[in-house]
Amino acid sequence: MSTPLNNGTWILVADGEKALFLRNITDAENPHLEVVRKDVQDNPPTREQGTDSPGRMPDAGSAGQRSAMEETDWHRLAKDRFAADLAELLYTLSHKGAFDRLVIVAPGRVLGALRDKMHGEVSAKVVAELDKDLTNHPLDKLEKILAESL
Repeated sequence: MSTPLNNGTWILVADGEKALFLRNITDAENPHLEVVRKDVQDNPPTREQGTDSPGRMPDAGSAGQRSAMEETDWHRLAKDRFAADLAELLYTLSHKGAFDRLVIVAPGRVLGALRDKMHGEVSAKVVAELDKDLTNHPLDKLEKILAESL
């Protein structure tokens, strides 16, 4: 019987700033995960990334009033860029034959960003997705959560 966590299956556990690439080296009933790769993005809050106050633009009419423009969310942009970088890395690894099966565990926004950027070659190898943020869990807890959830 084929289940998402078969021996050799890779698991990507990611959020917008951290990614953990794992491989199951046992079976699906009793997964034992080993770390293959870890990526971390330095992404301080927007208030630490912005260099200027939001711009202002003139309102319509002759009153001469000006309205503030919405400030750029640099933190969110960096998270989206990180998801795009992960999709590219997955393509590179897949193309090199690093994995045949992939489980993706990430919050919904990251899952969506990954799906949007993911190459068809990688998408074809995705056997399961889990909408959870598990990046800060220790490996033994991850193993237990994945065995119960998949």
